[in-house]
Amino acid sequence: MTDYIIVGGGSAGCILAARLSEDPDVSVMLLEAGPPDTDRYIHLPVGFFKMTSGPLIWGYDTAPGKEIDGRTMVYPQARVLGGGSSINAQVFTRGCPQDYDGWAADAGCAGWSYADVLPYFVRSEGNDTFADAQHGIDGPLGVSSGAPHPLTRIFVKAAQQAGLPFRADFNAGEQAGAGFYQTTTRRGKRSSTAVAYLKPALGRKNLTLRTDASVSRIVVENGRAIGVEIIVNGRTELLRAEREVIVAAGAIGSPKLLMLSGIGPAVHLGQHGIKVVHDSKNVGQNLHDHMDVDVVAELNGPHGIDRYKKKRWQAVAGLEYALFGKGPVASNIVEAGGFWWGDRAEKTPDIQFHFLPGAGVEEGIGSVPGGNGCTLNSYHVRPRSRGSVTLKSADLRDAPIIDPNPFAERYDLERAIDGIEISREILSQPAFARYISREHLPGKAMQGRSALEAFAREHGRSAYHPVGTCRMGGDADSVVDPELRVRGLQGLRVCDSSVMPSIVSSNTNAAVVMIAEKAADLIAWRMLPVALAGQSHVVAPCDCPALSTCR
Repeated sequence: MTDYIIVGGGSAGCILAARLSEDPDVSVMLLEAGPPDTDRYIHLPVGFFKMTSGPLIWGYDTAPGKEIDGRTMVYPQARVLGGGSSINAQVFTRGCPQDYDGWAADAGCAGWSYADVLPYFVRSEGNDTFADAQHGIDGPLGVSSGAPHPLTRIFVKAAQQAGLPFRADFNAGEQAGAGFYQTTTRRGKRSSTAVAYLKPALGRKNLTLRTDASVSRIVVENGRAIGVEIIVNGRTELLRAEREVIVAAGAIGSPKLLMLSGIGPAVHLGQHGIKVVHDSKNVGQNLHDHMDVDVVAELNGPHGIDRYKKKRWQAVAGLEYALFGKGPVASNIVEAGGFWWGDRAEKTPDIQFHFLPGAGVEEGIGSVPGGNGCTLNSYHVRPRSRGSVTLKSADLRDAPIIDPNPFAERYDLERAIDGIEISREILSQPAFARYISREHLPGKAMQGRSALEAFAREHGRSAYHPVGTCRMGGDADSVVDPELRVRGLQGLRVCDSSVMPSIVSSNTNAAVVMIAEKAADLIAWRMLPVALAGQSHVVAPCDCPALSTCR
């Protein structure tokens, strides 16, 4: 018998396993469907571009999108220890304070305002550059400032010429402007949650890790989750949890597992012959994601990283990394970007940009004529469109039906067009004049908002930031409450990006790290550091059931 069973060894699951096992009096088991994180490309920051296909992802595609000309999109979701933190582009952005204040005020998530969650962001960080009230320097997660490529520096200059002020730190409460991204790396290697949190904890006798273990269902008896069934080598095995089952399988995997376990919309479960354990109508609903659109320019020479597609340059880069731990291999490629307004009625920037000093790095974007290019992508950070994750069948082996429903709201499409226009403006600035020969995509022939609308529908793609499918909230229809407990059942929580009521205005991984750090305290009722009157205090556990709001 194990006290806590955690389903999913991804970004959140690794943190939970490490934090909960800090108490030697409890036992923790972490289950991951995929393999250990031994692939060498995981640990090389540049290797992320190889992770959108292959054996370390689930191989999902979306349902045909009504507003994207019936296209399907590849939808990489990690199937490896460390989850998204093992395969993502390592860009470290938290979103803006207003995102979390909205969770608290608008979604009824008491204890999740920015003031409430900031201590968890700080606790997680081992930042190599910033050391102030917004940042931590001793946390497990490596957060680093890199040595940007020369063309990346040109982008930051061009963005300033286009009117975006320089922003030194996107995670200090204000996002507006352009600058260099920090990344979840440490000393030239990826700092996934598997590396940063889990591996230092694996020597504990009270922590068990099982990889290549697929969970087929959560077992519920008399309204309480008492364990899970796993499939190993074709055989079913029941694992019992004395205290809680914690589902951390991601915005796609978590609702799928809940529904296969009979927890979800009763009508939908009945259509697949699944016995209803608990009718929770919003499981799998509220799916939303950032929708990326790329603008690609052709360079007039080998000014970017495309030269490294050639074997001899790869050898040079490999040697530099082996000798000094630096160079292109130590770069996540996405070294800079920014936040700016499409809709000036918004209080905070509503478009995010990522610059890559190369072409063909992102999924679906091929090379440019001449072989040398650069890419500037953008997305609307607070999409209004909502989709769903539903079951294709009751068979665990079948992928779910994933429908982000992109551009269902006209407002989102208008903001995508704004992003394209701003991207074009940045790339046309004097700073780029010596380097860019012409625009490759969309191309000069695509002029006017109606043409750019068609381009966005044809070329828009997921930014791989799905959230919301097990929505947290203060209302009875939310899937989980602000303590991340599944409403209507005991002994069961969800902890991953699926609980976000609304997506954060940035990349999502830093927010998932924070959610897991906070969840560990909610579950374990550990001592919580808080700041009162400018001084550090410690609040001991009390008897109230809402620890996060008991200060």
